[in-house]
Amino acid sequence: MGWEALRQWGGNANRIAPLTGGVANDVWSVRIDGQIAVGRLGSRPDADLAWEASLLQHLDREGMTVPVPIPTPDGRLFVGGLMVMTYMEGGPPQTPSAWRRVADTLRELHRLTKDWPQRPGWKSSSDLLHAETGTRIDLTAMPPEGVARCRAAWARLLGHQTCAVHGNPANPGNIRMTADRVALIDWDEAHVDVPDLDLVLPNNAADLDHGAYDIAAQASAAWDAAVCWNDDYSIKRLAKVRAL
Repeated sequence: MGWEALRQWGGNANRIAPLTGGVANDVWSVRIDGQIAVGRLGSRPDADLAWEASLLQHLDREGMTVPVPIPTPDGRLFVGGLMVMTYMEGGPPQTPSAWRRVADTLRELHRLTKDWPQRPGWKSSSDLLHAETGTRIDLTAMPPEGVARCRAAWARLLGHQTCAVHGNPANPGNIRMTADRVALIDWDEAHVDVPDLDLVLPNNAADLDHGAYDIAAQASAAWDAAVCWNDDYSIKRLAKVRAL
């Protein structure tokens, strides 16, 4: 169906301009009933999108500033892989104090989603100690030595509390800040995992102690390598994961 699905939001719904988004989606500013919104078109299955929509609605009800799915007139939150969400004003964090506000926001996300169910089809870092595939991760495509390094990094997180994690909050492009609020956008990589994976931020803004930061940084690098394998970025990230 592609972008023709946008008609389901009304006859006056239209695309405006492409936006910078994740590699897995086509993201545009759109106009719905005269209001600017964001449309994201991808290939995620309905169960995956339903999980994301439910998470964002929950966080919105709990007072967090997140892009909320805008339903079609008949109540659907996505159609043919297209989800339309509220537009978030603001800019990226640019100072250490701004990144500390991001860390506080992430901790609120983690607090609000303890015992949240796993995103359909996804695996957590601890699941991947034994499983080989999960959504975009396919460990059979990686060199065995690289898989061993990744699993060793993830094993150090065993026993930690899990919750919903954003998945890529260290990317400044995924943050929209104003003077009075912090919004996390681009939830395409959100899933259930150990919260420390979200807290590997510039300048150690989350104030993790040295040991916890090292464990989280190694596990985060391993995750990035596995998700993106085999491109230049993933190879660089794997190089940061220490050998056994």
